[in-house]
Amino acid sequence: MTPIDLNADLGEGFGRWRLTDDEQLLSVVTSANVACGFHAGDAATMRRVCELAAGRGVTIGAQVSYRDLAGFGRRAMDVPPAELGAEVAYQIGALEVFARAAGARVAYVKPHGALYNRVVHDEEQAAAVVDGVLLADASLPVLGLPGSRLLALAGEAGLPTVTEAFADRAYTDEGTLVPRGREGAVVSDPEAVVERSVELARSGTVAAHSGARIAIRARSLCLHGDTPGAVELARRVRARLTTEGLTVAAFA
Repeated sequence: MTPIDLNADLGEGFGRWRLTDDEQLLSVVTSANVACGFHAGDAATMRRVCELAAGRGVTIGAQVSYRDLAGFGRRAMDVPPAELGAEVAYQIGALEVFARAAGARVAYVKPHGALYNRVVHDEEQAAAVVDGVLLADASLPVLGLPGSRLLALAGEAGLPTVTEAFADRAYTDEGTLVPRGREGAVVSDPEAVVERSVELARSGTVAAHSGARIAIRARSLCLHGDTPGAVELARRVRARLTTEGLTVAAFA
């Protein structure tokens, strides 16, 4: 059975404010999506998280976003494609400095928040993200939602693509994420999150918001670091996957 990667959004603080328990989560996950300063994060935070990740052998990924610190990257924005492509490359390059200083490297790219959701269907914005990745490093894998325009265009451009799933987010029957503003969009019951993690890793299926069973084939499973009890939940998920005989390993 193909190994499953566990990724989490880390470095989501700014100045004296910290949102995620980076050190504890890095003892559980195999890949770290590090905020690059546009939706969260700053130079000191990026450096600290890269050093922690490298010290624990956790793969470092650039979590790129719209320039939206005030809205945590979750507000819809219309950014001209050339500008967005340049900003994606800029974010990757900034994180690469700190990854290399820590003896590691940026090994993949994942969009965040509103940008992640936008590039599921928006051809123009998805192409801009791909252009930005190509500008930064044409060998970098792109992590995203199965069936998204982002992964389709990235593959056409020769970039490696990696699919991911969310055990703590509700899905539509079409396999997209239920918008956060809708009731039930976030799965809050820890036991349900653990069970969904096993389902996704073992069978590639999960119950949609409607109750229908849908296929979500993913190589990586995202564990959100900004939810209450995130560290303990991540530990439970990893322990259960191991108990079920599944191999947990980074994809890059």
